[in-house]
Amino acid sequence: MKYYIIAGEASGDLHASNLMRALKAKDPEAEFRFFGGDLMQAVGGTLVKHYRELAYMGFVQVALHARTILRNMRLCKEDIAAWAPNVVILVDYPGFNLSIAKYVKTHTQIPVYYYISPKIWAWKEYRIKDIRRYVDEMFSILPFEVPFYASHGYPIHYVGNPCVDAVAEFKAQYTETREEFCARHGLNPELPIVALLAGSRKQEIKDNLPVMLTATKHFKPGRIHRRERIKGFQWVIAGAPGIDKEMYGQASNAYPSKEGLFVVYGETYALLSHSYAAMVTSGTATLETALFRVPQVVCYYIMCGKVVSWLRSLVLKVEYISLVNLVANFPLVRELVAHEMRERELTEELDRLLLDDFYRNRMFDEYDKMVIAPLGEPGASEHTAEKMVELLMGTKR
Repeated sequence: MKYYIIAGEASGDLHASNLMRALKAKDPEAEFRFFGGDLMQAVGGTLVKHYRELAYMGFVQVALHARTILRNMRLCKEDIAAWAPNVVILVDYPGFNLSIAKYVKTHTQIPVYYYISPKIWAWKEYRIKDIRRYVDEMFSILPFEVPFYASHGYPIHYVGNPCVDAVAEFKAQYTETREEFCARHGLNPELPIVALLAGSRKQEIKDNLPVMLTATKHFKPGRIHRRERIKGFQWVIAGAPGIDKEMYGQASNAYPSKEGLFVVYGETYALLSHSYAAMVTSGTATLETALFRVPQVVCYYIMCGKVVSWLRSLVLKVEYISLVNLVANFPLVRELVAHEMRERELTEELDRLLLDDFYRNRMFDEYDKMVIAPLGEPGASEHTAEKMVELLMGTKR
């Protein structure tokens, strides 16, 4: 069968490439044509347009590149019609993909499948009308989306979460001990590691990392913290791909002493494997941290925090911003967002995460029961591919 896949950003490229591999395993005759990236291209098929030419975020960027976006949409629609695939598979990226879905359903007989739902449960809930009208099947990676869509009379498929797959694969292959990891990065094997996951974008790092670091001065190396067995902590920043060292150096000016502060690049999973606790900017990283069973506090600093918090209450339809709390449907980890992201609040939460055994153990139990169990076993790509091929073959819904 012929599969036309549209992914408009790096994360979509990753998830789509894994799905393509799984589809090839289920359908040896699979042919691919796609809007995507290098990872999808490595699997095979024809790359029509790279996501670098699609990924515009925010109102200003979209407005400035409106002509390019419309030209890419027109190209995509014409290319789908000309190639006549057996199915169009959309991967997240709703602003672009829902427009494509509308075209395909109103101008062709090609079924439209959506892998990784737009976050309409958080904002822009009105998009459910377009999804019901133009999307034949939705494949979800978050279990709480199933009842959300059901409340709108639209049944979907929960197929598992790619983070579960990625973490499980890493754990199966990773054999390095904590002592070996510390030796390789110049860390002290006797001091617990606190990971700082400050985001993957420059603005996120610029906003969040300095505030994170202000709280560390209360837990200096060499100081005994209540329990004699803990003589301080070491703070390790998870260096994000494409971010140069100067960015972390500038953000680290808030740190009172460079002693006990390190940056480890491109090894977030290895870092989490050996971490005692973590400060995490909201996003997929909160879910990954939970899967590694690392106690965490969610940090997201925004300027004009009180105003943003007020606007958030008007715009967002959900109580939490972190995926770990959304999956749990419970304030499992503390979220310090906007005006709440301050040194005092962060220090208080770190004190509990690092030194309160009851608090830590309760978080471990809640991770297991409320996050890890609902997410299910690994195999999201395989489950999705199996269901898609089954539906396309017309055996059953």
